[in-house]
Amino acid sequence: MAQNLYRQIGDLAIIDIRILITVFVALSIVAVLVLAWRGHPRLQEQMPDALANVIVIGSVTVFLILAGVTMLFLWEVVNTALIFPADWEEWLTDLINNWTGVKVTLTVVTLAIAYVAAGISKQAIERMTDQRDTFSRHQTQVMVRVAQVSIYVVGFAAVLGFWNVDLTGLLVGAGFLGIVVGMAARQTLGSLLAGFMLMFSRPFEIGDWVEIEENEGIVTDISIVNTRIQTFDGEFVMIPNEVVGGSTITNRSRKGRLRLEVDVGIDYEADVDRAAELAEEAMDDVEDALTVPSPQVVTKEFGDSAIVLGLRFWIDKPSARRKWRARTRVIGAVKDAYDGDGIKIPYPQRELSGRKETGGFQVASKQQRELGPTADGGEETGRRFGDEYKDDTTSGDGTDGGNHG
Repeated sequence: MAQNLYRQIGDLAIIDIRILITVFVALSIVAVLVLAWRGHPRLQEQMPDALANVIVIGSVTVFLILAGVTMLFLWEVVNTALIFPADWEEWLTDLINNWTGVKVTLTVVTLAIAYVAAGISKQAIERMTDQRDTFSRHQTQVMVRVAQVSIYVVGFAAVLGFWNVDLTGLLVGAGFLGIVVGMAARQTLGSLLAGFMLMFSRPFEIGDWVEIEENEGIVTDISIVNTRIQTFDGEFVMIPNEVVGGSTITNRSRKGRLRLEVDVGIDYEADVDRAAELAEEAMDDVEDALTVPSPQVVTKEFGDSAIVLGLRFWIDKPSARRKWRARTRVIGAVKDAYDGDGIKIPYPQRELSGRKETGGFQVASKQQRELGPTADGGEETGRRFGDEYKDDTTSGDGTDGGNHG
């Protein structure tokens, strides 16, 4: 009787302990979930989002699995002998070689690693491009997608290797498919490759004033396939990157300043040194022209009607509007300076002279133009270049040289 009572008391004590442990595990699960919910935003601030997600989700999952296993053993739902056999070596060997769960586990782990790596690559690329203004949003997305696809392809190949899938046929088929696609879309692939080259060489940026072949304007967009330019006429020109990569590119905005030159002719009677001095002073007073480097005047050539001077000056932050505004103001300032000092800018001049014709080519008179070849290919017998026309059949005394009947 006493033994039964002690046994019942012991069973009740064990049940109470199990209940307490169960309550503790349940409270622990709630605490872990709350901690994960509150700590997730802080982790995202300190590391890439993908890594933070994996850490939080993985930690919660592992804890829930451990809690579930604890409950199974605590309430004796699962026999420990079924999970932990006596022969450990044989059990591990069979588990690795035959159990599909290992492959499933490796697959899940590999895909999780690929997911984390893809997220980290995205964060790294976006941070790198945010620190530089040279990459557009489109180019950033292309780089992210290429990196993520490459990571997932490697992970997928590893998963296929876990399941003993032969990749030889797949690689051969992919090779033939690549050849067919390459032949069919050669120009497009060329533009894509050229787009990646432009992305890293960076010969120009969005907003630069460039000249590519015969197209000149402001770069408005740089995609992975083509480059868009807005000309000064307001037209949008789409240039394939393959053409851009093989063309000579003139970037007028690269160094932040541009030298302009305006030609002006002065009269041969004018003082060249005085004209150059006045032009330099006039350009110094123009607001759009930089003082450093200072404006310069060079004597270029002897023109047909004037001595040609080259007015050279610099502008900053070059654009088409700044260029034409600076040229207009410089021309106006130099013109006013020359007018005030009496320096003449001559009109184009030509000297005309004539001479008397003494020989050479002569224009035929009307009477001479009436003469021509005979029907049998011969020539008229009359004098071709005389003051009077006389037939050879008439004698000198005016009588007919023929026979009269």
